[in-house]
Amino acid sequence: MISLRREAEGEAAGALVLFHGRGASEHDLFPLLDLLDPDRRLLGLTPRGPLSFDYMPGRHWYRLGGIPTPDPETFDSTFAELAAWLAELPFPAERIVLGGFSQGSVMAYALGLGAGRQTPAALVCFSGFLPQVPGFRLDLERPLPPVAIGHGTYDDVIPVEYGREARSTLEAAGAEVLYREAPMTHTIEPAFLPPVAALIRTATGG
Repeated sequence: MISLRREAEGEAAGALVLFHGRGASEHDLFPLLDLLDPDRRLLGLTPRGPLSFDYMPGRHWYRLGGIPTPDPETFDSTFAELAAWLAELPFPAERIVLGGFSQGSVMAYALGLGAGRQTPAALVCFSGFLPQVPGFRLDLERPLPPVAIGHGTYDDVIPVEYGREARSTLEAAGAEVLYREAPMTHTIEPAFLPPVAALIRTATGG
């Protein structure tokens, strides 16, 4: 798995992994590493989506199959590849924060909440949705990590209703959810980043 790497200052307390959106690259969310972990306590990683398609430039995590229903074949293959890559990191799951934007947030939800997966330190999901894929199941019965969810009320790619649905589903399952909407389209609200950074710091023992 190709990824960009931002080293921690001193010994890393864990890792912060951010998955980019559809048609972007590993460079897209790299600047967020310093904004979400300003003290550089964590190893920062931004992997590159393994897929490319003729219909759209950039990299992808899965082929579009609808919202909230990714194409099962490409979703499953990417999920397996990312799970193996995360298992090779030098930290246990409880010291790894998973996050992403759009398609990337869908993969963060899947890798952090999927049945059989270990619970991460936290989830950070911007403008995404909880995936519904045949044969794939979220496990919301176990203790859940804290989750930050940000979504634009004018999002014309993934409507804000999917962010609201994720919040209500996770809160009903007992998760601590930091939720924020902003009058924006399909993007990340800069003002939401400091509260998310505080959540990450607390979740990783800072």
